[in-house]
Amino acid sequence: MKIRFIVILTFFWVLANAEEVYDPSVDAMSEITEAISIAKASNKHVFVKVGGNWCGWCKLYDKFSNSDEDIALIMRQEYIAVLANWSPENRNLEAMNYLGAPQRFGYPVFIILDGNGNVLHTQDTALLEEGRGYNKNHVLRFLKVWTYAAVNAKIKE
Repeated sequence: MKIRFIVILTFFWVLANAEEVYDPSVDAMSEITEAISIAKASNKHVFVKVGGNWCGWCKLYDKFSNSDEDIALIMRQEYIAVLANWSPENRNLEAMNYLGAPQRFGYPVFIILDGNGNVLHTQDTALLEEGRGYNKNHVLRFLKVWTYAAVNAKIKE
C-alpha cells in the first residue's frame, strides 16, 4: 500500500512539473472578449478551459485532447478555445466573475459561451474522468452536445 501511494504521488508530481500550458501573464478577460467576437462571426461557441500549470489534471487534459485527433478536430471545427489561467500569480478575477465563479467545480473546469458572451454551460471535468485519465467518449459527447449547431437545432414536425 505504501509503495502504491508513492507511485501515485510521483505520477502527480511529474504531471505538475511537466511542460507549462498556461501563461499567468495573459489577461483572460481580454482573451474571452476576443474569442466571443470571433465565435459570433463564425457561428461557433467559445470553449474556456480554466486551470493552471500547478494542476496535474489540467496538463493531463491538455495532452489528452491535443493527442486525440477526434477531439482535436471537433475543437478546431466547432469552438474558439481560450485558456484561462488561475494561479497565485494571476487569479484572473474579472474573468472568473464573468464566468460565474467556475472554480467551485475544481480544476480544470470548462465553460461554454455563445457568440453573445452568455454562459451556456459549466462542466465539472471530474464527470469526464476515468481512472487516471479522461474518457474519450464522455469528452466527445460533451463537446458534441454544446456545439453551435446542437444548441441551435430546431425540431422539425
